[in-house]
Amino acid sequence: MTAPSIQQFRLVRSASLNGYIELVKSLGYDPRAFLRGVGLSARLLENPETLIPSPAVRELLEVTAQVTGVEDFALRLAARRTFSNLGPISLVLKEAATPREALDTLCRYLKLLSAALITRVEDVGDAVIIREDLLPTPGLSSRQALELAMGVTFRMLRELIGPRWRPQQVCFMHRPPADLSPYRAFFGRNPMFNQPFNGMVCAAADLSMSRMPDDPGVARFARDYLEAALRHREIGIRDSCRELVQALLPGGRCTADQVARHLGVDRRTLHRYLSAEGLTFSTLLHEVRSELVMRHLLESDLPMGEVAGLLGFSAQSSFSHWFQTVFGCSATDWRRVQSAQPGKSGKSGQSAAATGRRAPSRV
Repeated sequence: MTAPSIQQFRLVRSASLNGYIELVKSLGYDPRAFLRGVGLSARLLENPETLIPSPAVRELLEVTAQVTGVEDFALRLAARRTFSNLGPISLVLKEAATPREALDTLCRYLKLLSAALITRVEDVGDAVIIREDLLPTPGLSSRQALELAMGVTFRMLRELIGPRWRPQQVCFMHRPPADLSPYRAFFGRNPMFNQPFNGMVCAAADLSMSRMPDDPGVARFARDYLEAALRHREIGIRDSCRELVQALLPGGRCTADQVARHLGVDRRTLHRYLSAEGLTFSTLLHEVRSELVMRHLLESDLPMGEVAGLLGFSAQSSFSHWFQTVFGCSATDWRRVQSAQPGKSGKSGQSAAATGRRAPSRV
């Protein structure tokens, strides 16, 4: 029997779907039919701390958006979120003296919310870049899940900074929707699409604003609970390496030495850890690149030169040769063929029709 892939064990709190049932009903559809279609039960959503498979959540969001015809479905879901939906982490975030401190705290405990989400914060002069990405799941679009993650982060920062706050830029790697107006209404500005990263650019001054912390006593108990949860959380070397490879690729510095350094081990130790799981670093690098390139080509209109750079290739010719070897055709031909298939051009990677499921009936 073949061992299950690591992606099958990526879990996320069911709170990520808070408000889903109500939103789908308001659109005139049966949410339970959508949930059954991806192997989930409405009962799983009753307890926000229940852990459910991340790929199922991703597929659910994509299929729901496609069948209902609501491109901004994830943002509508994010608009229903409150601080309390983050669970115990919300108590620690409210203790933070500045929004930036709250953001750093969120990054520390992020894996307790979702094992598939990657958030990095970078200081660039007078600006702060908040980058968000998802570990790829082959065959599944990440558009709705990424827009949900970005929407939730935006709502959190607005609650910490003030109701009129807005970022300087909002960037998505996927192609734009047919109607930008819901996105402009949500973020307070037009997002940019087909960009080299997913995330927000914020004024550093906004994130350094002093704020009045909430009850420190309650937050201290919450922090102790979260630290204990982190200590008990197990993450395999494969998942750790995949996250680092995905983060380091765009900078062109994704080598075994760099990954080992970030893990706090030497290269020989890294190879020993990977060998124990039947892997080599080059195999893992190839695996991540193969999954990411399909996402870039299916969901964005980025030029091939930019796609090559995001995958860590120093020259487009090297990327072209690699792609031809792996996929048996040029990247341009692959994108053209895939885009011509129903349900693949800027839509979900798996529509209800493409997966052989009947579209959920209306309520």
